[in-house]
Amino acid sequence: MIAEDLHLEVLRLLEREPDMSQRQLARALGLSVGKTHYALRAVLDRGWVKAQNFRRSDNRSAYLYQLTPNGLQEKARLAYGLLQRKRAEHEALMTEIEQLRAEVQNAKPADEPPTP
Repeated sequence: MIAEDLHLEVLRLLEREPDMSQRQLARALGLSVGKTHYALRAVLDRGWVKAQNFRRSDNRSAYLYQLTPNGLQEKARLAYGLLQRKRAEHEALMTEIEQLRAEVQNAKPADEPPTP
């Protein structure tokens, strides 16, 4: 996973569920807790997310994660970048599909009906 895509997914998940534990976040991302910790530290260190301890929590390691204004702005920027990459991938794939269709059409015997 590209680091930018990982950061975007972390921001999305924390925006939806700010009280997610690192273990829950790791499960949602499909990553190890260690790699998730690294990704979470990255968004915290960049100032995109701030973490606060729950005031009345029995679990002192429970945090509430909140996206900062910079975090919301970065989330939008990362989403736009992902959209641009996916559009380019889609265009490249459509070009390849058309080339393959032409190749298949040229390889068919003349008596076979054309495929759509």
